[in-house]
Amino acid sequence: MNAEIRTITAGELHHRIRDGGKIDLLDVRTPAEYGEVHASSASNRPLDSLKPADFLADRNDNSGEPIYIICHSGARGERACREFQKAGFESVVNVTGGTQAWIDAELPIVRGQKTMSLERQVRIAAGAIVLSSVLLSVFSHPNWIWLAGFVGAGLIFAGITDTCGMGMLIARMPWNRR
Repeated sequence: MNAEIRTITAGELHHRIRDGGKIDLLDVRTPAEYGEVHASSASNRPLDSLKPADFLADRNDNSGEPIYIICHSGARGERACREFQKAGFESVVNVTGGTQAWIDAELPIVRGQKTMSLERQVRIAAGAIVLSSVLLSVFSHPNWIWLAGFVGAGLIFAGITDTCGMGMLIARMPWNRR
């Protein structure tokens, strides 16, 4: 049912760019993450607002060429690739290791203002909710402990499915929308 996601390393993609290949490299991280650091040839199309059909309609001049997807480490890139496949476009390629692999390979990047990663924001939010609910259950009412359990269950679900509801919510916050 699900087509296999094609992948490419950061180095291989850079060689294609350097050899004169015109490519579409989409960075699907939040605008804040993209603004902090991104591959020099990438354009930002955040995953939470990515509309593959609209993008494909805009690129009518090279519709047969592959679209390369990059994120932080590869997970959001894979989800974006699946979105393109659902839209009927199979020629989509995920950059293995994402922007971090691009940086590690010392390839051309653009640096901007430092920002807090989405993953770090999720850890802070989850920790704050769990701590608050435990304290509320001790000092206010025992039923607050269920909130901690709910967050724990959400983290387990996120780990199993590689889909984080809290992360998707935090990505929509104004400070991540610069």
